[in-house]
Amino acid sequence: MPGPRRRGRRSCALIALAAPSASAWTGCWPARGRVEPRVASDARMVLAMRPSAPAALGSSGADVAEGEKVGVLLLNLGGPDTLDQVEPFLYNLFSDPEIITLPGAVRWLNGPLAWIIAKTRAPMSREGYKQVLDGGSPQLRTTLAQGAAIEAALSTRGVSAKSYIGMRYWHPYTDEALAAIKADGVQRLVVLPLYPQFSISTSGSSLRLLEQEYYQDQQLRLLKNVVIPAWYNRQGYVHSMARLIASRIDMLPEGERAEAHVFFSAHGLPQKYVQELGDPYQQQIEATVSFVMARLRVLGYSNPDTLAYQSKVGPVPWLQPYTDDKIKELAGGGVSSLVVVPISFVSEHIETLEEIDIEYRELAEEAGITHWERVPALGVEEDFIDDLASAVVEALPRMEQRPLQEIDEGRPVSLRVVNDLVSLRSKEEIGAEYGPVRVRNYRRVGFTPKAEVINGRIAMAAITVASLSSYLQGDLWDVIYNGRIPFEWF
Repeated sequence: MPGPRRRGRRSCALIALAAPSASAWTGCWPARGRVEPRVASDARMVLAMRPSAPAALGSSGADVAEGEKVGVLLLNLGGPDTLDQVEPFLYNLFSDPEIITLPGAVRWLNGPLAWIIAKTRAPMSREGYKQVLDGGSPQLRTTLAQGAAIEAALSTRGVSAKSYIGMRYWHPYTDEALAAIKADGVQRLVVLPLYPQFSISTSGSSLRLLEQEYYQDQQLRLLKNVVIPAWYNRQGYVHSMARLIASRIDMLPEGERAEAHVFFSAHGLPQKYVQELGDPYQQQIEATVSFVMARLRVLGYSNPDTLAYQSKVGPVPWLQPYTDDKIKELAGGGVSSLVVVPISFVSEHIETLEEIDIEYRELAEEAGITHWERVPALGVEEDFIDDLASAVVEALPRMEQRPLQEIDEGRPVSLRVVNDLVSLRSKEEIGAEYGPVRVRNYRRVGFTPKAEVINGRIAMAAITVASLSSYLQGDLWDVIYNGRIPFEWF
């Protein structure tokens, strides 16, 4: 995947990361086209950190009937398991319209363009993946472990659940996860994107695909579900990050610890996503950094910090400052020790193991950085996993809540939310009131809507067969001209 701007060694998976605060499954899609920035609501959204519920209290909010099957669907980006899979993986990535967005008139070019990019970048990307592939995708291994750990944490809260994995661009794909969910007879489903912060290009893309496949399946449409769209402000996540950073600061020589620079590197995103599409990713990333640094202060660390964005691709401007530029700037300003934090990643993959650990470290050493510590991705950190389990438990009762509050308060909601709230039927199918007069459509006995459809199809079939017979007999035009169809045959 494409490396930083200075090297361009690999093609980049757009991992800008996870979700706005919609409580219902369908109301979280960003609108296409230009929207005004949501300054007031977003400011309120990012100012408070959510406390974690103790495990002993978690089961009280679960409200799960005995024997009811609960599923937790973990969404992530995915990655190739072997070098031979790099090219098809890149094709899947770049054919996603949320990654490369073309105007409607030429949208059909997404596939051919993705094929060209995949062919062009595959050799460079394989070089990068050689450094990180050791018996399969490191991200998949970690996600499997996270799923098992969440199951165990839920069990301590009295919730028996099974985790499923739906990757966006490689196996196991979303449709594979949904097939397993159906086969297991899951009755409640909590969808948990493994992106702490929301972006249109990551959680948005995964959830849009999931919605499409979910609502095309009549069996899945009946499954109660809820999405946890973002969790960047949850206490367990923030505290776990702060603790890992503190441990890496403590690994530096004693004389370097107090002045070591905490360097947060988040996956980048084109600026237009934030400025034109209202993507909340940048605000949520900045809020995450504020929360983590506040926790470090509580722990007794007063180190300076910097936030930058990595993995820029192409000529358009991305979120700034760029990681490579900022490393050189800090080194030129006299910084000698960096504690690097992959703030938007919860599992190790090519952006951490190759881009940060190899490319950026090499750049830092060339620029004069003498001490480098990289904070590991959270993986299966106990407090982190425990807090995700708390989030799942908190979400379970929301499956029973209709989005009436939004409608009562006159707030805009998606059409699907309204359709899910009420079963929309025609006035002919229900009693419709006009002022003081109540009108009912009384049907003749036996003439239900379904029966009428069947009768209509039988009649059309009879007319078709009769017309064909008349055509074969050579008298079709006479029959049509005289207004006669030989129904006596039927």
